[in-house]
Amino acid sequence: MRDAATPLVTPAEMASVDRASIASGIDGYGLMEAAGAALAACVLKHYPHAARADILCGPGNNGGDGYVAARHLRAAGMPVEVYSLVDPARLTGDAAIARDDWSGSIEALGEMQPARETVVVDALFGGGLDRPIEGTAAAVIDAINRESVPVVAADLPSGISGRSGEMFGTALKADHTVTFAAAKPGHFLLLGAAHCGVVHVVDIGIPWRFVQALQVNLWRNDPPLWLDSLPQSESTDHKYSRGHLGVFSGGFSSTGAARLAALAGLKAGAGLVTVLAPAAAVAANAAHLTAVMLRKVNNDADLEELLEDERLNAFVLGPAFGIGERARVFVDRLAAAGRAIVLDADGLTSFCDHVGQLKDAGARTATLLTPHQGEFSRLFPDLVEDASLSKVDRARHAAERTGAVILYKGADTVVAAPDGRAAINANAPPWLATAGSGDCLAGIAGALLARGMPLFEAAAAAVYMHGEAGRTAGEGMTAEDIPNALPALSALRVE
Repeated sequence: MRDAATPLVTPAEMASVDRASIASGIDGYGLMEAAGAALAACVLKHYPHAARADILCGPGNNGGDGYVAARHLRAAGMPVEVYSLVDPARLTGDAAIARDDWSGSIEALGEMQPARETVVVDALFGGGLDRPIEGTAAAVIDAINRESVPVVAADLPSGISGRSGEMFGTALKADHTVTFAAAKPGHFLLLGAAHCGVVHVVDIGIPWRFVQALQVNLWRNDPPLWLDSLPQSESTDHKYSRGHLGVFSGGFSSTGAARLAALAGLKAGAGLVTVLAPAAAVAANAAHLTAVMLRKVNNDADLEELLEDERLNAFVLGPAFGIGERARVFVDRLAAAGRAIVLDADGLTSFCDHVGQLKDAGARTATLLTPHQGEFSRLFPDLVEDASLSKVDRARHAAERTGAVILYKGADTVVAAPDGRAAINANAPPWLATAGSGDCLAGIAGALLARGMPLFEAAAAAVYMHGEAGRTAGEGMTAEDIPNALPALSALRVE
């Protein structure tokens, strides 16, 4: 049986799952016992030779997990010191039971002195934090980070929001994060993704039916999310049945971006790809193209003639295309003709003061917008200025506003659909941040749309394929390496 897509659950949703589990008759302290044991197991597996484990316990159930971990680590023979942010007598509920089951000493958190030969278990706050860390806790966190002490975090590193990945003033930099039952958005959104280290999702006995009952519409962007929609190759295929992608080129000195998108589209599986260039850029493109075709498109009339061929079914517009009314007119014509559109780079910037026209396009045809942070800020400044919104929230609002799927690029790329579905990508290596990389991504998405893949799934698959290509090409790669490093669609089906 194929694995299911991995849901991402906010801390508030996870709290409701915990309550439902306990209400069903599951022992709450039993869940805490399993969580603390998992923390201890992670420490013992990855730091078996640590001189000592320093357990940092907070005021809630996260702190209770820490007391349980301390007990298991000591039972395994590892020296342990426990430090509490609050007077341990203030603990209640399951956390108080865990405190009582720990028979060792408990020191004030301010007494903790980081040492590199030790390992820290961070059970201070977890992912439900929604305020800045201050005072003693902030000072201890900063001291641990300065000393580069290895850290195993419970749920999320203290200072990181499980909902948004935001850092509240300061945050521990963990090497491993052990989370329970389901991963959280903050594990994969920045800055959380940069602070969590290796994320381990462990089963502590919470029935999966309670997670399923949430009807989550946010997932990690892995193949099970879109594999069933991936184009299948048939023995009866011919080049036109595999889709024909058009990529608009810029002027004479701005042709490289379109060629990158075009080659990536061809390698991603489009049957044909044609670069559509103004007359002044035809010769420049012709000198570099082989399998990719070339056609002159100077103006509105040329575009209307082009659209008479219904086999040209998807288009990429934007990479070095030029900013202005011509881009908006071309998008209007493509939308009126019902052709799938990937709008990138200059194409997006052309709509900064005309977002209403994007909504018109999104209402008429499959439209994918691929902004990076700067482009998103220019298109949707109010969403960026709203500090209460996570990156997922912003992408969802933008998708609802435009009727398009939003591919909000970055190290934590988010794909969001107007119906609320969203996915956070997690496989992109940092060296994908290189000139021309986004042009290749636009071409990959365009090819999948040309092959008939649904819009949200095509965008999510394109992002994943782009990340895998970066990993295959390796550090030091350039955008020119991405097309040849793309995974075959057949290889994705067996992952």
